[in-house]
Amino acid sequence: MRKQYTKETIRQLIQDENVEFLRLQFSDVFGSIKNVEVPISQLEKVLDNKVMFDGSSIEGFVRIEESDMYLYPDLDTFMIFPWATDSHGGKVARLICDIYNVDREPFIGDPRSNLKRVLKDMENMGYSNFNLGTEPEFFLFKMDEFGNPTTKLNDKGGYFDLAPLDLGENTRREIVLEMEKMGFEVEAAHHEVAPGQHEVDFKYADALEAADNIQTFKLIVKTIARKHNLYATFMPKPVSGINGNGMHVNMSLFKDGQNVFFDEKGEEQLSETAYNFLGGILEHAQNFTAVTNPTVNSYKRLTPGFEAPVYIAWSGSNRSPMVRVPASRGQSTRLELRSVDPTANPYLAFAAILESGLDGIEHKMTPNDSVDQNIYLMDETERRKAGIRDLPDTLLAAVNDLEGDDVVKKALGSYMARTFIDAKRLEYGSYRQEVSQWELDNYLEQY
Repeated sequence: MRKQYTKETIRQLIQDENVEFLRLQFSDVFGSIKNVEVPISQLEKVLDNKVMFDGSSIEGFVRIEESDMYLYPDLDTFMIFPWATDSHGGKVARLICDIYNVDREPFIGDPRSNLKRVLKDMENMGYSNFNLGTEPEFFLFKMDEFGNPTTKLNDKGGYFDLAPLDLGENTRREIVLEMEKMGFEVEAAHHEVAPGQHEVDFKYADALEAADNIQTFKLIVKTIARKHNLYATFMPKPVSGINGNGMHVNMSLFKDGQNVFFDEKGEEQLSETAYNFLGGILEHAQNFTAVTNPTVNSYKRLTPGFEAPVYIAWSGSNRSPMVRVPASRGQSTRLELRSVDPTANPYLAFAAILESGLDGIEHKMTPNDSVDQNIYLMDETERRKAGIRDLPDTLLAAVNDLEGDDVVKKALGSYMARTFIDAKRLEYGSYRQEVSQWELDNYLEQY
């Protein structure tokens, strides 16, 4: 639960902590973090929602003739960066903002405002919270002598390894310390399966706060890595032949302070609501994958053999399906979606996942039986018999699937759905025009 701030407490903190600059942070349609930095002399203007910026300069926002937009800071996101100071020793703080039009209405192309809209739909169905715990992974690479990132791994460690194999341990430890200074409750931090790969798990939060936390986490990781002359990347598959970066999403739905996914008398102690929500996730998974895995590179990770799921199915202990039900019950009952990767815009991804689950509840969708054997060892006939479908294998296929799903498009809103689909088709078209090293290695001398 994040702190509750008023204008007065923010004014006091800024004075007490010698804050001299404010970063007004927001995200574009594709999840890139943007910010407008203002001196503290503009604080009252910020607090009164009077700071404007040129929206036509942000990809996916608006045309040049309708460019003026307002930044509305969410006061509860106030945070002082522990590492950032100016030349006079003054500190830098940030506020995450929603985007408003000149008519003071929320901008339909703002991913954060859009998630708020979907959460309001959830509340109208009688639920109070959509809680999420994410597990974002990242790689640490060495930098060259000019400060540019390379793809040279900084260690040869594996799952849960320690120094000296895990040479990123000090970097990871400092990331955790900085996160705690900024109010995060870190539950675990460890080396992941692949060399140079790491994971930091922080406490669950409601969907909006969870999305804000992911964006802040990415900023922290990249900033601290650079201090250690390392480059952190959340790219899904930066190195061939080893595991890629995922971002498992653990989710639960609450009503009146109670987890509605739990039913002590239900099958596997899951409620009918949990099964319906799961049914909606499985029904729309093929179509929201463009949102949860939004880059060409995402589909290099979603291949068999590297722990990332490629099949639409669910299970309890089995980790090969797309959705797993962890063993915890009671208030900790949850579904774990394992296909998402950290290039996803969290505001859009959570909106699409939630809308899909709510559609499952509304239409009482029931999932197929759980799959308790390793799907990777099943042949196509066995998978088809079990009702197991494949996730899209390219960004283009995923975008085409998205375009045909009215529920997922509703989750994005018509404006952002169209913007997203058009941009991703252009991205894939650009990718198709490039000749890869693999093609040269395999075809140049043969033909």
